[in-house]
This record gives sequence, C-alpha cells and structure tokens, in this order.
Amino acid sequence: MRTFASIDDLAAAVGETVGPGPWQTVDQSRVDLFADATDDHQWIHVDPRRAAAGPFGGTIAHGYLTLSLLPALVGRLCRVEGVGMGVNYGLNRVRFPAPVRVGSAVRASATIAEVSPVDGGLQVVTVVTVECDAGGKPACVAETVSRLYRSAAR
Repeated sequence: MRTFASIDDLAAAVGETVGPGPWQTVDQSRVDLFADATDDHQWIHVDPRRAAAGPFGGTIAHGYLTLSLLPALVGRLCRVEGVGMGVNYGLNRVRFPAPVRVGSAVRASATIAEVSPVDGGLQVVTVVTVECDAGGKPACVAETVSRLYRSAAR
C-alpha cells in the first residue's frame, strides 16, 4: 500500500500508478446479493445451470457489481494522510472490456491522472483498471472523480 503524507503529496504524484492490489474473489453469493439489491436477475448472473450453456460458460458478475468494488479495491492501493473526508464525485468514463466469471478474482491498479484544487481540498481524477485472474482484457477500466478534503484543525 502506498501512503501519501498529505493531499499535497498526492498532487505531486500525477502520472504515478499504484498497485496492483490484492486479489478479491467474486463468488455467486455476492452476485446474487447484488442482483437482489438492484433487481437485475438476468440469467447470465443468477442461474448457474442455464449460464453453463451460455456464451460465458457460467455465471458472470454484473458490470456494475465490478464497478461497485472500486472503493474497496482502490482503498487497498493507497492512503492519504490528513484527509478528513473523501467524496465520490462521479465518473468520466467506464468500460467493461471482459466479463468476470463467478469464482474468479479481481484486483485493481490506479493511475493518478489529474489533481486540481477545490475549496478545502483536491479533486482527483484516477484511471482505475480492474484485472481478472483469468487474464486477457481488463474487466473494467474507469475514470473516477473523487474529492478529498483536509482534516479540520483541532
């Protein structure tokens, strides 16, 4: 894990890539819970028997499930000291080049693409690449936008 001493140190790291981080397995239980939470019960995600004969040879994670893992996956890559609060500000671009087969594992790397000041902190644009242990194309490539705010002085 990379630790930045301050948000100013993070700002000086534009262009740097951190990671890859540790692997995280995506199991059927997680996929089923995500399907329940989003009301997306498409058979390629939740019906292992039918999916075995489908185009992916088994069930796959929802693309948005893979995307929803970004905070945890990126959180294992780096830490910034002196941050009182971080806010997910949005996404500029997201692609899912390859599926995540249930039972496989994913991990992330992140490149700090842009840092700009905002009132009380920084806006950080990061290009996150999620790879799957099956190899090949990335499972997800997302340009995330976050805002980091300094801790209040005590």
